[in-house]
This record gives sequence, C-alpha cells and structure tokens, in this order.
Amino acid sequence: MASYAEGVRAESLAAAFLRRQGFEILRQNFRARRGEIDLIALEAQTLCFVEVRYRRRAVFGHPSHTVDRLKQSRIARTASLFLITSWKGPPCECRFDVVTILGQTEITLLRNAFAVPAGCF
Repeated sequence: MASYAEGVRAESLAAAFLRRQGFEILRQNFRARRGEIDLIALEAQTLCFVEVRYRRRAVFGHPSHTVDRLKQSRIARTASLFLITSWKGPPCECRFDVVTILGQTEITLLRNAFAVPAGCF
C-alpha cells in the first residue's frame, strides 16, 4: 500500500501528465461526506472525474484493477455532489477516467474507464 506521501506525489505526477495531454486541472482532492475525487479536469468541453491509482510494482496486479464497483459508485456519487454544489460552468459531457502509475515511469490514462448506470449519476 502506498504511503500518504506517495499518494500525494502520484496525484501531482498525474496532474502534470494530464496538463501535458491538454487537460485543464480544475480541482484536486474534492472531498465530500462519503467520497473523494482525486482530480477534476476539463478536456475540451468534457468534465473529467479522475481517479489516480499508484503501485510500486505489479506483484499484486495492475493499479487499474483496484477501481472496483464500490469505488466507482463512490466516485459517481461524489461527482454528482460536485455538479450540484460546485460546478459553475455550463452543462457539459462528463466522464470517469483513471490515471495509473506503476513504478517510477509508467503513467497511463484510461479515458472512460468506467460508466455509471443510467439514473445513478
């Protein structure tokens, strides 16, 4: 398991990576009562809710495998709360992305990493 400092570092790496890909980072660590979203960003006209997952090694599996249904549900509920309470922009498309970081060098963006069933978001 990653330490707090490693988590902060991973989120900073992910934010820098997304900026290089043309994303505008709007918010980092949006917290709500029952969840957190690591990064909220805009890519063109799409609002992206980004989960960052880090592992030193793939011994116990790839970091993307740790975003299970429960985690997805928490992210979706928190995203919904963000849209209701904090989003000041116009209505727009939304999606859920995951940035994985494996070791010190492998960073991957998974666009549309998961979908939320209709009526849940």
